[in-house]
Amino acid sequence: MEERLWSGLLLLLGAIVLLNVVLFVGGGRLDAPAVQAWRTVALAITVQAMPFLLLGTALSGAINAFVPARVFSRLLPKRPALAVPVAAGAGVVLPGCECASVPVANSLIGRGVTPAAAFAFLLSAPAVNPVVLTATAIAFPGNPAMVLARLLASLATAAVMGWLWLRFGREKWLRPTVRHTGHRPGHSRWTEFRRGFQHDFLHAGGFLVLGAMAAATFNVTVPRSVLEAFSGSAWLSVLFLAGLAVLLSVCSEADAFVAASLTGFSPVARLTFMVVGPMVDLKLFALQAGTFGRAFAVRFCAATTVVAILCSVLIGAVVL
Repeated sequence: MEERLWSGLLLLLGAIVLLNVVLFVGGGRLDAPAVQAWRTVALAITVQAMPFLLLGTALSGAINAFVPARVFSRLLPKRPALAVPVAAGAGVVLPGCECASVPVANSLIGRGVTPAAAFAFLLSAPAVNPVVLTATAIAFPGNPAMVLARLLASLATAAVMGWLWLRFGREKWLRPTVRHTGHRPGHSRWTEFRRGFQHDFLHAGGFLVLGAMAAATFNVTVPRSVLEAFSGSAWLSVLFLAGLAVLLSVCSEADAFVAASLTGFSPVARLTFMVVGPMVDLKLFALQAGTFGRAFAVRFCAATTVVAILCSVLIGAVVL
């Protein structure tokens, strides 16, 4: 735990130092208007998203420390096909960041929850929890349709992926590693909460700063002609932002602010960015591969990307 805490702290500090270096040292090499625009976008995304990241990681740490994993197995229906949508819907009331959802899903499987339901929760919890939906409403003011579309597309993706695992999943792809999540007898719950919160916040905060910098760089440096080439095509814009979500790896509590800054793209494309990001990105792939095995991560991430794009396009076309 201490090693992961220090790695998260170094990531956050490194990202902040890099942000300051670019802001204050790089100013002499770039045009003043470009530097000002970059600084405005990067700081605006970071400042707007930080309170939601703080709240989201605090709630995730509290659930990890104070809510026993057996609660989930008792609340889920016995039939796997019914347990999948219930587990997906549980993400609406049980906040958690994507970094925490992987070990929680592993713990649920270890305590008897069907893997399909655990994976549905893994996908939905970071995407549709109250913190994320509130952040989306603030990032897109006066546009409740975007919040509704994100909720529906994310729930649909989580449920479909759970049902696909029931139909096509193979145990040989899944090699759960026994890792503890939640309270351990004899340990202070408050200490576990503090350590979990510190790790999640420092780790996710570093990715938030890096994601804000990447989004600002994207907005300032990419020529308008390139944007027009992608944004002019409905499918190209969707695929482009889906790929961007995977690469940026922005925390789900903050990705709505990044999506809102991508004003050159259609609402459906920006919806796709917000649906794909919390379910498939580089850090999630690494977490899934380390927890469940590479064979699982490759298949699951690839299938999730396709399903998330299709659900975003279908629901976005109806709602937005």
